[in-house]
Formats: sequence, C-alpha cells, structure tokens
Amino acid sequence: QVQLVESGGGLVQAGGSLRLSCAASGRTFSNYVMGWFRQAPGKEREFVAAISGSGGSTYYTDSVRGRFIISRDNAKNTVSLQMNSLKPEDTAVYYCAADRRLHTIVVETTGDYWGQGTQVTVSS
Repeated sequence: QVQLVESGGGLVQAGGSLRLSCAASGRTFSNYVMGWFRQAPGKEREFVAAISGSGGSTYYTDSVRGRFIISRDNAKNTVSLQMNSLKPEDTAVYYCAADRRLHTIVVETTGDYWGQGTQVTVSS
C-alpha cells in the first residue's frame, strides 16, 4: 500500500513558478514509478510527468517539456514537480500517482495509488 499526500498548490501570476510536493508512505517506495497528472474543468485527465523508481529517467508531456522538472528523493519518500514559466493554460487540479509500471502512468493515464489533488491557478 502507498498513501500519497500533496502540497504546494496555490495562485501564481503567469511567468511565475510553483513547486508541488507529494509525500508517500508505505514500503519500498523506490519500486514505484511516480507521476503527476492534471485535470482542468471540462477536460480529460492529462499526463504531465513521470519519473522512474531510481530517479534516473524522466518523462514529460510536450506542453510542459522544458518548463517543468520532476524529481524524487527516495530517502525522504517524496516526489516533486518544479513548475516554471507558468501559463494560464496550466491551471488545473494536479494529482500525484504511483504505479509499478511506467506504461500504466504514461500511456494508460492512470495509476494504482493517488493523492487528493492540489489546485494550481495561474492568472494572466
């Protein structure tokens, strides 16, 4: 079992930055691929970024590549999403998720475990 608790959401002006964090509890955290998703009102859930269990490989959707950075600290059981150069279209509820398989997160756009979500609002 993995329990996820998110923090760091808020209101920021376009061009600004936010850092989201997700704290995990449970055994063998490093065995899990971790991902970030977002969902805006009236839109489908969208994959944002993922990171392998060791932290050695990262994956991003095209719209955030070069602006967002995903990282993890397995000693602290945390995963973070540094969001830079934020745009109004980044406004959404952001969720962290965990799964044993990269394919599940990146392609199937789901995961076995989910956080509660945190609101990110970017004003123009």
